[in-house]
Amino acid sequence: MKTLPQTVIQEETDAQVRAIWALLPQTQCKRCGFEDCQSYAQAIVHEDTPINQCPPGGEEGVRRLSEATGLAFVPLNSLHGEEGVRHIAIVDEDWCIGCTLCLDACPTDAIVGTHKSMHTVIEAFCTGCELCIPVCPVDCIELEVITPHRTGWQAWSDDEAQTARERYQKRLDRLLANTHVTPRTHTQAKRLQLSAQRRHATPVGQSNQVSEDPQGQAASGHSQPETQTEIEPRDSLTLSPPLASTLLAQALERAKRLRS
Repeated sequence: MKTLPQTVIQEETDAQVRAIWALLPQTQCKRCGFEDCQSYAQAIVHEDTPINQCPPGGEEGVRRLSEATGLAFVPLNSLHGEEGVRHIAIVDEDWCIGCTLCLDACPTDAIVGTHKSMHTVIEAFCTGCELCIPVCPVDCIELEVITPHRTGWQAWSDDEAQTARERYQKRLDRLLANTHVTPRTHTQAKRLQLSAQRRHATPVGQSNQVSEDPQGQAASGHSQPETQTEIEPRDSLTLSPPLASTLLAQALERAKRLRS
């Protein structure tokens, strides 16, 4: 019996992973039981992990994966959560102590702030992953429903998923560029490892590009001094000044509503 060369098998399975990865919502919420969306896609292909473990994708997400893999449709596994409306995080400025733990937890750099200064959330980049909530030591982060009558992929879009994936990858690239820096948390350490493993991984239909940090330096460059001992939180995608001002004003307005 003739068998395929190992390299051909590897290329085929890698293509399957990229195809499935591209169908996931890219919220990087870990509710599937894996570190991020790409890890879940890899587990589906290589470990026969069920296709019904992604609450943000909901029923439509399971159907997408069923069509892509040829596996039978099964209801969403409630052990991983229920399909629901979309939320965004809001920081209460009166209680925020500027600890930066939420910045470390946010997979898309949607939270803006510096040490001992109030943080705020940029709505356009928040995936509603909820990872910032359990790490907040003063419980100053709340969730606001923004799609009260829409759930799953009806509350999300392919364009938003693509933006979230790009921001997540740029965050990984930035962390990789600072591998000489000691991670402050387990999450940072894990994402450094993921970035090193996936630097050239790209979903089907996407091109590999050299990522740059906000200062325009290549991710492989020396973007931090050797004497630095912490990863400084910062937004990993450069915004035009008018857009940045608008997004920040919107976020601050939402934060003020919490006090009223």
